[in-house]
Amino acid sequence: QVQLVESGGGLVEPGGSLRLSCAASGFNFRIDNMRWYRQAPGQEREFVALISPQSFVKQYGNSVSGRFAVSRDNAKNMVFLEMNNLQPEDTAVYYCNHNDDWGRGTQVTVSS
Repeated sequence: QVQLVESGGGLVEPGGSLRLSCAASGFNFRIDNMRWYRQAPGQEREFVALISPQSFVKQYGNSVSGRFAVSRDNAKNMVFLEMNNLQPEDTAVYYCNHNDDWGRGTQVTVSS
């Protein structure tokens, strides 16, 4: 049974940083791509980042490129999202994704 558990969200002021974590289990983590998505109230779910199994390939959504960085630790079955220079428009629930599996998400709120 696949489980994805996100953590690390919270309230941060504009310009601040947060680091999200996703703990994965129930599948062969080290051979699969992992993704982050986000969903703001009233909006569709938006692609944020992808990381390939050995971290050779990293892709980002246009709205976060240059500010966010995705990484993974295959020994610990974890994927991370380092978010810098956060802005109010980054406010959303952030989800870890593996194929058709989703975590419950972690809330990120950017506000002064």
